[in-house]
Amino acid sequence: MSVDLSQFIPSFLEESFEGLELMESSLLNLEAGDHETIHSIFRAAHSIKGGAGTFGFDVVTEFTHLVETLLDEMRDGRREVVQKDIEILLSSVDCMRLLIEAARDKESYDEDKVSKTTKELSQTLASNETTNVTNSEQTTQTVNNASDNQENDELLTYLIHFVPEHDLAKTGNDPLFLFNALAELGELTIKANTSELPALNDIDPQELYLSWDLTLKTSANKEDIHEVFEWVEDECLLEITLADAINQEAPEQTQNLAVEQVQEQVQVQEQVAETKDTPSPDTEQTTTSKPKEKTKAKAKAKVEVSSIRVGVDKVDHLINLVGELVITQSMLSELGNDFQMDNIERLTNGLEQLLQNTKELQESVMRIRMLPISFAFNRFPRLVHDLANKTGKEIELVIKGEQTELDKTVMEQIGDPLVHLVRNAVDHGIEPADVRLANGKSAKGTISLDAYHQGGNIVIEISDDGGGINREKVFAKAVEKGIVEPNNTLTDSQVFDLLFEPGFSTADQVTDISGRGVGMDVVKRNIQSLGGRIQVESAIGKGSCFKVNLPLTLAILDGQLVKVGSETYIIPLISIVESLQVDRELINKVSGDMTLYRLRDENVPILPVYQLFGLATDFTEIDNALLVVVEADGQKVGLMVDDLLAQQQVVIKSLKDNYQQVIGISGATILGDGSVAMILDIPGMIQMALSYAQKKQQSSSEVGEFC
Repeated sequence: MSVDLSQFIPSFLEESFEGLELMESSLLNLEAGDHETIHSIFRAAHSIKGGAGTFGFDVVTEFTHLVETLLDEMRDGRREVVQKDIEILLSSVDCMRLLIEAARDKESYDEDKVSKTTKELSQTLASNETTNVTNSEQTTQTVNNASDNQENDELLTYLIHFVPEHDLAKTGNDPLFLFNALAELGELTIKANTSELPALNDIDPQELYLSWDLTLKTSANKEDIHEVFEWVEDECLLEITLADAINQEAPEQTQNLAVEQVQEQVQVQEQVAETKDTPSPDTEQTTTSKPKEKTKAKAKAKVEVSSIRVGVDKVDHLINLVGELVITQSMLSELGNDFQMDNIERLTNGLEQLLQNTKELQESVMRIRMLPISFAFNRFPRLVHDLANKTGKEIELVIKGEQTELDKTVMEQIGDPLVHLVRNAVDHGIEPADVRLANGKSAKGTISLDAYHQGGNIVIEISDDGGGINREKVFAKAVEKGIVEPNNTLTDSQVFDLLFEPGFSTADQVTDISGRGVGMDVVKRNIQSLGGRIQVESAIGKGSCFKVNLPLTLAILDGQLVKVGSETYIIPLISIVESLQVDRELINKVSGDMTLYRLRDENVPILPVYQLFGLATDFTEIDNALLVVVEADGQKVGLMVDDLLAQQQVVIKSLKDNYQQVIGISGATILGDGSVAMILDIPGMIQMALSYAQKKQQSSSEVGEFC
């Protein structure tokens, strides 16, 4: 029975991308003599190569083999760990990612980049052979005749009995690679055992049927031999014994002959895979190896690797809650079979228990979607490393709070805005080393990423200890662009918010890395689309801090239900500052027909919701009206509503996916009575009101009154 390997491709892709992340992070921290880290990088590369070979991703396999060879030289001590080689390996990780993505999506990749890196890898490997001629010659001679170049070391003879499991090749392991590795240790002879080899027409090209008896003359120890087989030790029978070197008989096969037989078997198995229905009875095989599959496992185009690894504790908790829910449902069903008024108290208790179970189940399911924000932070060590090299700056990245959990959907969408903010910090936040030293700072700058929970939200801080943002320069640029009037009095927060105006930049020279302000409007817009907000704090000479405040999840929110005319709306609780009854003595009208309410030390604009959405209502007078004071982007406004209803958690349904985007509305939900309620988009409503007021100023003939 053939196995459809394509079903395992998504798992391979996910594990490969995790392996690439491990390789990248380990390379960034790799130091000379750190053998454990080199081993972990090598294992990750080896796993990717093996999996790629299994699924027929030959380009990935061939490229990764070069990477693996370079890493193997490092872990064996044949090559020193130098920064130049680390940079080449980092570029190789990028190429491996490109190749795997191309194989996944069945699309082309950047051949120039892969070709360039392949050439660098090959030249690096060749240069090591040139600069280590003695070692290279010794290795070559050892393969052919180890006894001729061993000067002082005593040669030992080992007998190795190797019986691989039949499906060894399916895991990407090739006996030929093992034999080549053994040959580097000394003089290797191989004898293939063909007793279990079936008839040609019964051969499965994905199976191994042979076992081998190997004789190795070497100065290496038994542990060195075990290391060669460490990747397959759980998938084979392996016996290594020390023989009497004097009494060893001449081997029946040389290593070169064995290699030829293995390669011949590969070719025959390919023919078997193609013409299995018409086998040649005259062909006899003596060795076997992992075949190169002619028919590659095909994955669907644009495979989406979208899965979550969930801790067993979360799953166990979920199962327990489902059990409780089943018990409650059973109890209520029993009551319903023969309900009597005497059971009203039991019914009430049962419904309360059902409500509690449902709420806990909902929260437990949402926790399954929560992932550590380290998944988003992992890309930044490499990003900062590359940008520091490009700008010639010395920069240290400090990451804190990486275990803070965030909804998977939010995390996937916040990545690009965070990248832009970090690039800004590197390019225009951190000063060059000479400038820092002249200002009494250390030559190395620091960029910090921090994440923590605050209320029902998560706060992500991107801070640097650079030169800070020049407040006067920002304000002057805003005046020059006509964004603000010269006589306007703005707070620091309001001035820094100008950075997010479209096309606004104070950079003297916009680089290809970033320009502080260039594209920042996109950053702000993306964050707002997630229901979040961004704030800026800065001090000249000390640095800057960008605080991104986000909801933990986009699927559920805590909301305040309000009544406006015949409609029910939901205001996110995160946006509400307070609710109050209007005191007419604190009301003032200003130009543009805008009405302000004096709330302690602030003048808060009043926005009648019924006018914004064109609703009919009996509550049109602002005197004694109900105000819900909300805040967005550092600006407070009072929403004028008819009545306050209950507070509850609601499940958000996207209007964009099911209808179209509506200004002032972020989504919808279904209430307990089956009716649909719109969820207000507070930043959008503020923009609607400001736009309306500006139009009123420009044209007194505008239809409608604004209070």
